[in-house]
This record gives sequence, C-alpha cells and structure tokens, in this order.
Amino acid sequence: MKNIIPFMTRIPLHGDFEKVRHEIWAFPLLAVITSALPTLVLYFDFPLKNIITVLFLYFTIGLLHLDGLADFADGIMVKGDRERKIKAMKDLNTGIAGIFAVVMVLFIQVYSLNYAPFYALFISELNSKYAMVLALATRKPLGKGLGAYFMEAMNRKQLFIGSLIYIALLLPLVIYNQKVVFSILCLLIGAYVIKLSLDNFGGLNGDCIGAIAEITRAGTLLILAFVWWYL
Repeated sequence: MKNIIPFMTRIPLHGDFEKVRHEIWAFPLLAVITSALPTLVLYFDFPLKNIITVLFLYFTIGLLHLDGLADFADGIMVKGDRERKIKAMKDLNTGIAGIFAVVMVLFIQVYSLNYAPFYALFISELNSKYAMVLALATRKPLGKGLGAYFMEAMNRKQLFIGSLIYIALLLPLVIYNQKVVFSILCLLIGAYVIKLSLDNFGGLNGDCIGAIAEITRAGTLLILAFVWWYL
C-alpha cells in the first residue's frame, strides 16, 4: 500500500510507480487516510465546517479526479458519434458541461454534509474508492493511458481482496447504525456511470474513472443526507 498513497493522494511519500497497479486491492483502505482530516472537522463542528471539510478533502486527494469529471462530462454531453465524444473528452479546453458537473458535485457535497452524520464522508470516500475498483474490474480500457495500465494488472484476486476490505470497513458502521446499509445501494450510482462510459465511449480511461470516483462520493453523501433527514 505504500506505493499507492503518493500516487492517489498529495501526501509527500515516496513510492514505486511500477508497483502501484498491483495495489488496486488497497483502494478502499485509502478512504481511512483521505477522510481522516475532513472527518475530524465535521466531528468537532468547526465554523463553516462543510466548506472546510471539502477543502481538506481535496487538499488530501488533489484535483485529478475533478479534472477527469470535467473531461468526462464534456464527452458525455456533446452530440455526435463515439469518435466525436472521445475527441471532446480529450480536448484540453474545459467546456460548459465540465464546469457545470464540477460545480454541481462540489455543491452537492457541501450541502449534503449539513444533514449526513460526521462519518458520512468516510463512507462516501469508501464507496468512491471501491467504485474505482469495480470500474477497473470491467477490464475494458479506452486507449493506452493510465486506465489501461491499471486494468492490465486487475484480476479476480485484487477484486476479491478489495471487496473484503470494503465490507470489513463498512460493517462496523452498519452495526453501529443500520441506516448505513443504504450506502451500499449508492454503489449503483458508480455502476451507472460505468455504464454511461461504456455506452458513450466504448471503454473507460482515467477521466472516466475519475468521474466515477467523484460522482459516487457526491451521490453517496446526497443519499445519506436524505436517509438521515427522512428516516
């Protein structure tokens, strides 16, 4: 896991990039690290805690996935055939669809934290990271970028271990509060984004996987906010 931390976060550690793709199973474990500081802010109820929480989250994980979300949205929203959509996604300029997607994801996260429990950010990060594992398990790369690089090393063993870690981290919270079980359903959001990627682009690249991570996290927070508000 020591190699994946500097690759997936802004934590200044040294790792071997060649070994990163063999640690896909550890993605769910990253949620413990990436959500630690933001969750403390929520727990101690600082002023403007929602905004500070989201800022600390992206301070830890960086903006790579948000950038992928913007590119993904540009590709999804453009009209035309698959080739045109892929071209729009790979365009270096960010369009209005990408800007809108990023703003909405940020807004949903900040607003949802008003109603979700303080540990909801950990759950949402756990879902986000596990959704990335599921995306890589499709083994349907688009192009020869980072997505393909990771998918080449993805196998049943990594998926199985990653799934066990996901369950092990989520189960104590389900026991603590049965409402948490609804967070499992939130993985369907990630599954839907995977389907969108396959339908529109014919595969998944790094931008698609980044979008899956961002949308799954925001969707999880939104659904947990509804669950805590209404149940």
